[in-house]
Amino acid sequence: MNETARVSSPAIAATWAECVVSAALWAAGVSFLVPTLSTLMLLQLVVPADRLEWLNRFYCWGQIALTGSRWKAVVDPAVDPRRPYIFCQNHTNHFDHCVGYRATPHFKQGLERIDHFRYPFYGWFMRQRGTIPVDPRRRDNLERMREAFRRELDRGHSILAFPEGTRTRDGRVGPFRLGVFRVARDLGVPVVPMAVTGMYAVMRADSWIIRPGHEVTVWVDAPIETRDVPVEAVRELANRCRAAIAARVDAWWAARGAR
Repeated sequence: MNETARVSSPAIAATWAECVVSAALWAAGVSFLVPTLSTLMLLQLVVPADRLEWLNRFYCWGQIALTGSRWKAVVDPAVDPRRPYIFCQNHTNHFDHCVGYRATPHFKQGLERIDHFRYPFYGWFMRQRGTIPVDPRRRDNLERMREAFRRELDRGHSILAFPEGTRTRDGRVGPFRLGVFRVARDLGVPVVPMAVTGMYAVMRADSWIIRPGHEVTVWVDAPIETRDVPVEAVRELANRCRAAIAARVDAWWAARGAR
């Protein structure tokens, strides 16, 4: 089966060989994750997370390398490495935060559903690191998120967000929720469209099969200023960010013969 057919089909039945390879990659990934995150959690007891960037980036590098993927980043020169941003990334699979984190030198604090903090190692690490919890069941969720964003930005940190709120099921970019953009507008912090292509070929939301041998690219486009954006234009702001990301993803599909 050629690559075009494999990546354009909504569902792919894994072959026996793919299952064996995927199991080996998962075993290698978990063997790397447990000691690395354990070390980070021990160090974070006495050292702030933003002083451990070398180890954070090593962890992200290792997780992607152990999927058998080739990774690269293409960053717009308008992205200032010294300025905090809200990076908005399309959501494909469980490796997304590792893929996007290394694309720029910014320390990025993430968002995570509060129930994910129960996951062994990964959830424990994220909670200790200061990852911002998202609890859609709470009425004050947006206010709590705004204050958390403000604290991180005041420290010079950036935010890594996934405005779709869920992983794609068809490889395309879904609708964006407005919460992140309302907060960005309120705080006057620029949003940066960050499109990832290739990860849908590596692993999908409806499968645990990892398929190695693909190129994963992170496209970091020019920041979109939010200062002076009127309240009624927040949806337009979100749509502008989504359009920049969708254009990259759609171009990836078009290069493979998909419409």
